[in-house]
Amino acid sequence: MAMEKVAKISLVDLAGSERANSTGATGARLKEGAEINRSLSTLGRVIAALADLSDGKKKKVGKGNQVPYRDSVLTWLLKDSLGGNSMTAMIAAISPADINFDETLSTLRYADSAKRIKNHAVVNEDANARMIRELKEELAQLRGKLTGGGAGGPADEVYAEDGHNCVSGWCCEEGLESGNYGAT
Repeated sequence: MAMEKVAKISLVDLAGSERANSTGATGARLKEGAEINRSLSTLGRVIAALADLSDGKKKKVGKGNQVPYRDSVLTWLLKDSLGGNSMTAMIAAISPADINFDETLSTLRYADSAKRIKNHAVVNEDANARMIRELKEELAQLRGKLTGGGAGGPADEVYAEDGHNCVSGWCCEEGLESGNYGAT
């Protein structure tokens, strides 16, 4: 029986980190931009912490050097994609224009840190499907044994010295003698 695999895909478009002066945003837009920048800053810290763990710079994640997933909703949602059981690809969109130099440099730093993260992804198999598959395999194996491939088939019959038939040697092991089958 084929294995039933479980997967999840997350496609995330991260808004660019922009300077408030260059956008001319005011009011709600300015506040929204500040929240985006705060989330991206937290994402940068998470990526840097995971990259350090992958590089071996930090031996172990402890209380003092915990990966700050919970510091923003963005990093909390991306936790499995960044440092969990996953394969992650990051596409960095950059601009060759001089005016965008700071944003391009920041994006390239994100990408450089992200490429150092090493996850060890394994296949996710649905637990119920795995149990059903294993039970079906066991059932097929037991049926094979019953039809002559093992315990209890005609090929496994044993005859005692007195001539009575002991299936798989059971009655001989139990010390039953001829004529005492099923006696209590």
